[in-house]
Amino acid sequence: MTSTSPTSRMPVYFLGIGGPNFIENTNHPAFHKLGETGREITTKVKPKAIVVFSAHWQHGPNTVAINVAEKGELIYDFYGFPARYYEHKFPHHGSPKLAEEVIQKLSIAGIKTDRVQRGLDHGVWVGFLAAFDPKENPVDVPIVQVSLFGDEDPDQHYRMGQALESLRDEGVLIIGTGMAVHNLQDFRKALASGAKGKPMPYASSFEEGVVEAIAVPDAGDRKAAMSALLKRGDARSAHPSFEHILPIHIAAGAAGSDVGRRIWAMPEGSLNWGQYRFGDIPAA
Repeated sequence: MTSTSPTSRMPVYFLGIGGPNFIENTNHPAFHKLGETGREITTKVKPKAIVVFSAHWQHGPNTVAINVAEKGELIYDFYGFPARYYEHKFPHHGSPKLAEEVIQKLSIAGIKTDRVQRGLDHGVWVGFLAAFDPKENPVDVPIVQVSLFGDEDPDQHYRMGQALESLRDEGVLIIGTGMAVHNLQDFRKALASGAKGKPMPYASSFEEGVVEAIAVPDAGDRKAAMSALLKRGDARSAHPSFEHILPIHIAAGAAGSDVGRRIWAMPEGSLNWGQYRFGDIPAA
């Protein structure tokens, strides 16, 4: 891909994305906010392509996988939902050329890679349906998904983001998807007890920690702050497992010297729907 001018350097996003039932929960505030952020991306950021990381694709402990497929498929990686949930579509296409560039940059950084052909998992396409409604706000650029590592090492994920930072100067938008706070165990308990929606203390306290960590200006200091985030006393309450927060470590690494800021956040029970952007929207 050819380089663009410095003024067109892409920002980096982390988007809070819900589960399959989010598809039809169109009145949820997070659904509307994703739509706003999606319109910001299509009308102001205007990327040439998107590289995305989801909480729902983990690979090897020291190896990541890259989707090299050109044909856009979806993975319905959920069970027990009504049949209509498996009929939703999100039109898109990949880019083998961009996938190979991602592989090259990761390889230069010493990161092992595997090439695979697969569809987008629901950790991407469910939220992208809200952000990039195919009828109202389509995002007609290639989308390449890269897996997480199959471990919980925040520094390893941060380094992966650092390895891909230069893609931003080529018009490639890097997006991590997950949730700022994600504790389904407590969510189910609250649902069973009838206390659904009442925010747990960690749903706000941990998210505040996220905001502080991503705002650290020095890239090296931010790496340390992001690592420390997962050692907080409320970290395992906010995330019994870390896959839903690790994509923001990749985003923070890809941000370089660009600090992160909260776009919007909303605690809901044992969840927090935070959205964040690193860097500025490119000059028009």
